[in-house]
Amino acid sequence: MGVSCMKTFEVRLRYQDRNQETLESTVKVDASSLPGAVAKAAREFVKGLDRKQRFDMNKNGLEITTKSLDKTAETPAGTSAQTSPG
Repeated sequence: MGVSCMKTFEVRLRYQDRNQETLESTVKVDASSLPGAVAKAAREFVKGLDRKQRFDMNKNGLEITTKSLDKTAETPAGTSAQTSPG
């Protein structure tokens, strides 16, 4: 039972820079859990920023929005498997 199921998450990261412009990035990430997906996406997002952009992000905050893309695909298969034996 040590098999880990990788799920696909869509993570959107946004922050406001010093010119009051909103910069955002949307990434699809494969991870076993929601916190893992957020961590992976945030790590990659911050790596791509320069020093001033990182400062603006820390000052104004980083908005993270996440949604799972696999739940809709897994739910019908899981439901049919549960209803057929019972």
